[in-house]
Amino acid sequence: MKAKVDSIILAYLAGVKMPKQTKKETTAGQVSVNLDAEFRKSNIHEVLDKLDRELIGLKPVKTRINETAALLLVDRVRKQLELSAGAPSLHMCFTGNPGTGKTTVALRISEILHRLGYVREGHLVSVTRDDLVGQYIGHTAPKTKEVIKKAMGGVLFIDEAYYLYKPENERDYGAESIEILLQIMENNREDLVVILAGYKDRMNKFFNSNPGMRSRIAHHIDFPDYGVDELLAIANLMLAEQNYKFSADGEKVFREYIQLRMKLEHFANARSMRNALDRARLRQANRLFAGNKKSLTKIDLMTLEPDDILASRVFQEGKLDDN
Repeated sequence: MKAKVDSIILAYLAGVKMPKQTKKETTAGQVSVNLDAEFRKSNIHEVLDKLDRELIGLKPVKTRINETAALLLVDRVRKQLELSAGAPSLHMCFTGNPGTGKTTVALRISEILHRLGYVREGHLVSVTRDDLVGQYIGHTAPKTKEVIKKAMGGVLFIDEAYYLYKPENERDYGAESIEILLQIMENNREDLVVILAGYKDRMNKFFNSNPGMRSRIAHHIDFPDYGVDELLAIANLMLAEQNYKFSADGEKVFREYIQLRMKLEHFANARSMRNALDRARLRQANRLFAGNKKSLTKIDLMTLEPDDILASRVFQEGKLDDN
C-alpha cells in the first residue's frame, strides 16, 4: 500500500525535472532539488499510509489529500531555492454526510502540515458552535479567542460550521465569532489552519451568506457516502480491531442489515456501522451467557452469529428506529 501512495505523490511531482542529488550546483550554475529525496525526508508517506489503512474507499478524498501534500512539498523546496511566493492558503472545507471520515482526515492533515513545517505543533482542536458562541453580550469573543488560542500552531476543525450563522435570530452572537475567525484566518494563516465541515447544501448556503469566509477557503473537499461493500469492509475492520469477527452466515446477514439500514432515517455511514456492531456484541454476550455451553472457546467469544444481528429492529417491518 505504501508503494501505491508514494506513486501518487511522485506522479504528481513528475512534471518537475530534477537530478539525483538532493541539492547541488549544476553545470549551468543553477541549484536543483530532488523532490523524491525531500518527500522521503519529510516522512509524510507514513501519514498517507496510515490514512489509506484507516479509511476504506474515499478515493477522490485521498487523491485531493495527496495532491495537497505534493503542493506543500513543492512549496517547501521552492523556499529552499528562494522562490518564495508567500504562504499558501491552507484553510479548507469538508462537505459530506456524517460518518464519512471528515474528522479522521482532518487529523491526518494536521500531521502532514506539521511534518512539512507549516504548523508548529500539528495538533487538532475539534469544536462546534457551542464552543465558540456565547449566550449573552460579551461572552462570545472570549470563548472564540480561547478556542483559537488552544488551536494555534495546529488545525481548528469546526463541525457543522453553518450553525455559526443564524440570521433569523437578531440576538444571536454567531456573527461575532465569524468576524473573529475571519481576522485570524487572514492574519495568522502561517500558524493556524481552519477546516469547516458540514452538509454540502448547508455549507453552500453558509458561504453565500458569508462571502468573506468563502474567499478565505482555498480547498473544498467533498466526502461521498459509502457503498454496501465499503461499509461491510469497514465493519470487518472495526471488528478486527476489537478481536471480533463475523461467521460466514453472520456476514451475509450483516450485509442485509446494511442494505436495509441505508434506507432508514438518520443513517450515518461508518458511525451507524459502529453503533450496529456495539449492539451486536451486546446480543452476542447475552446469547453466550444464556446458552447451554459450559465451556467457551476463543472462537466462541470472538464470533458474531446471524442471531446477534437479526434481533435488530431494522429487520422488523415498519420499524425505523435502529436499536
